[in-house]
Amino acid sequence: MDYVAALVPPVVMAVAFTALVVTIIKSQGGANKAKEDAIVDAALARAEAAQQAAKGTTA
Repeated sequence: MDYVAALVPPVVMAVAFTALVVTIIKSQGGANKAKEDAIVDAALARAEAAQQAAKGTTA
C-alpha cells in the first residue's frame, strides 16, 4: 500500500496541471478577446504615459 500512497500525489498533480492547461487553452480567444486586448492596451498606454511624465519632471 505504500506504493499507492507514493503515486497518488503525483497523479493528482498531473491531472490538475492538465486541467489547468486545458482551461487556459480554451479561454484563449473567443468573444472576450477584443475586450481583454483593449484592457491590456489601455494599461500599457497608462504605464507609458506615466513613464514619460516621470522623465519630463526629472529632466
